Amino acid sequence: IKEDFEIIDEKQIPSTTELKNEEKEKTEEARWSAPILSLAKKASENLALSYGNALKSASLVGFISKPVSNDSTAKTSVRCHAMEERANLMNMMKLSIKILIQSALSLGRTLDSDFPPLQQFFVVLEHCLKHGLKVKKTFIGQNKSFFGPLELVEKLCPEASDIATSVKNLPELKTAVGRGRAWLYLALMQKKLADYLKVLLDHKHLLSEFYEPDALMMEEEGAVIVGLLVGLNVIDANLCLKGEDLDSQVGVIDFSLYLKETQDSDGKQDGGITAVLDQKHYVEELNRHLSCTVADLQNKIDCLEKTNSKLQEELAAATDRIGSLQEEQQQLKQQNELIRERSEKSVEVTKEDTKVELDTYKQSRQGLDEMYSDVWKQLKEEKKIRLELEKELELQIGMKTEMEIAMKLLEKDTHEKQDTLVALRQQLEEVKAINLQMFHKSQNAESSLQQKTEAISSFEGKTNEMMTSMKQMEERLQHAEKARQAAEERCSKMKQELAGRLDTCRQQMSQLDSKCSTLEKELKSEKEQRQTLQKELHQEKDAATLLKTELQQMEGLKKELRKLQDEKQQLEKVCEEQEQALQEMGLHLSQSKLKMEDIKEVNKALKGHTWLKDDEATHCKQCEKEFSISRRKHHCRNCGDIFCNTCSSNELALPSYPKPVRVCDTCHTLLLQRCSSNSS
Repeated sequence: IKEDFEIIDEKQIPSTTELKNEEKEKTEEARWSAPILSLAKKASENLALSYGNALKSASLVGFISKPVSNDSTAKTSVRCHAMEERANLMNMMKLSIKILIQSALSLGRTLDSDFPPLQQFFVVLEHCLKHGLKVKKTFIGQNKSFFGPLELVEKLCPEASDIATSVKNLPELKTAVGRGRAWLYLALMQKKLADYLKVLLDHKHLLSEFYEPDALMMEEEGAVIVGLLVGLNVIDANLCLKGEDLDSQVGVIDFSLYLKETQDSDGKQDGGITAVLDQKHYVEELNRHLSCTVADLQNKIDCLEKTNSKLQEELAAATDRIGSLQEEQQQLKQQNELIRERSEKSVEVTKEDTKVELDTYKQSRQGLDEMYSDVWKQLKEEKKIRLELEKELELQIGMKTEMEIAMKLLEKDTHEKQDTLVALRQQLEEVKAINLQMFHKSQNAESSLQQKTEAISSFEGKTNEMMTSMKQMEERLQHAEKARQAAEERCSKMKQELAGRLDTCRQQMSQLDSKCSTLEKELKSEKEQRQTLQKELHQEKDAATLLKTELQQMEGLKKELRKLQDEKQQLEKVCEEQEQALQEMGLHLSQSKLKMEDIKEVNKALKGHTWLKDDEATHCKQCEKEFSISRRKHHCRNCGDIFCNTCSSNELALPSYPKPVRVCDTCHTLLLQRCSSNSS
């Protein structure tokens, strides 16, 4: 054993048997109806037992005579204090959960945010989560909030992303404490508060960044509290976050809910002493919370005094502005009178001009209408004539195409007949060549007969055969001559027919040529007529364009007349408005008092704007981006909230500041609107 202990007199140290006897006597004497008192007793007795056992072990081992260092005593005292706090918080958590479940079951309905046991439960849970939190030091200041570890749940459990997004989207929440409270409300409504905290306890290496090693969430008491929270799944809660101010709530534990009247009638002195001690602790806790609230109220009073001084300066500036506005009103009255006289003169002049222009326009319009009607009639007649000519042209073109097709067919017939004549001539030449060959053969045969007369006797049989063959050849020659004669007759007939057809075709061609010449003459005449008609159409088109331009000019004159009439109406309206303004100027002095009252109300509303501390803001109020080394915090000199550089880049001159100062975008727009309304 290397630890040192502080030595106390043995008389002061109670023995274990005495402590046990005292515990038995106390449990037998009186049982408190309020469970917080019994839990406080148990905590004190456990501490006394631990101290007594530690001192006895030290005396037995032989370390009684050794002196004790101040560091070791401080460490042991800190540890004991942390153990006491953890035990007290766990007991309070047990009590709050028990009473919350009992009251909810007795009511038998869903719980609202105004239910006192539910409010006390959230206060106790907030104290448990704040126990042992590390203070994060930044360039701006110190930051200590339990919303940091709750943000880890979104990374570890994706089901909690809906809660995180809904908390970030709430515009009413400005501090991390308010966001943490809203997160607890939503988790309780989802009945997953115990599950989310269990996920955090399973990853204690991540919690070590936010909590001290002696914190409640890092020890076994945290697991016990998570187990107790499972019982809250029986409760149905319907909590509205929009109307509540979660940022400025003070978390004070109300012990009156847990205190009840004593049931025992014996009323001994020990019970009275413990009750007095408990009441003393309760009063001290209340005093501590009241001192905190008093400090906060004192800061608010200082801020209100500053705003009051600013508002007084603004009132003085407003009175000066009212005087300048009255002078401007008098100047405007004079200007309105001058404008009214000028407008009346200009209206009279414009009336006379418009009357003259209307007369001229009516006269010119009548002449143009007559001209337009005559031209329109001529156009209709010429269109009819043109349509008739186009129909005749189409018929003549159709006749011409039919004649061309007939000529092409005749040419094809002549070409075919010429081809047949050429083929017949070739056949005649072939027949002539065959006849010549046969004649030559006969001459050769006669010469051979003369030369071979001597051999005829020996070859009579052969000659007879040759004669028969000759007879056959002669018969063939006769047949060929007959066929030649028939072919010549056919050729003569075909020539006669072709000559007759050629004559008829020539006659038809001559007729067609004559018709074509007549048609060409007619076409030329029609072309000349068409050119004349086109010239007339161009002339008519030019006349129509001139008429259109004149019509456009007339429309322009109409538009100018309408504009003049509109200007006249506008001037009349301006005159009426100026008359109304002159009437209202009389009422302005009476309304100035009402405006002063409105200014007072605005000043009262401005008093509600508090100068937000740097520690309370972690995100920009407008864009909700988290502040860092690069994204610095800037106060709006009008509303007192904290914004980033991009959301507060505007500057305006305020009544409380001599020079232009930094203002957020929303205040910039509001102040500009107010200035524009004041100027108007």
